[in-house]
Amino acid sequence: MTGNVPRRADALRNHERIVAAARELFTAKGLQVTVPEIAEHAGVGRATVYRSYPSKQDLIVAVARQQFAELEEQTRGALRAADPYREFRSYLPDLFVRLARDRVLADAFFAGEIVPAARILELIGHLVQAAKAFGPIRPDAGELDVRVILCGAVRQLIVLGQDDPAVWRRYGELVLNAFHASATPH
Repeated sequence: MTGNVPRRADALRNHERIVAAARELFTAKGLQVTVPEIAEHAGVGRATVYRSYPSKQDLIVAVARQQFAELEEQTRGALRAADPYREFRSYLPDLFVRLARDRVLADAFFAGEIVPAARILELIGHLVQAAKAFGPIRPDAGELDVRVILCGAVRQLIVLGQDDPAVWRRYGELVLNAFHASATPH
């Protein structure tokens, strides 16, 4: 029985190394990275990767889920802030910079079928609603606007192959300005 404990510990370490290697390589090189490259970077054999992740898509989902858990915690933190308006004004441009630096997260964020991106978008919609009480946010702004405006900008930046975080931040600020009350037509 004790012989199984080290294998489980080894398997857990391998699992963590595989996800960390996949995250690092996907972030640096995009989703075209191969499973053999990930295995080599993690210092394990391909069979070890395939035991935990039968397909590359399974590995992408594992990485994206980890990243979404971190992003969800950050978004929930913004919702708990004393001044949601001020938090929203920094959160949105920072989100775009994060997406610029992490193509897996950006792709997963846009393609909600990979992971539950809808939950994050819903939380951002709640942040918009909370911010209205603290600053000049359009009274008609809501979750649908977050989905259309934010995801639309993210998708176009991906399609255009834009990877400069300064450009992404600029578009994050433009999206933020779309929520500003002065953008309401008269």
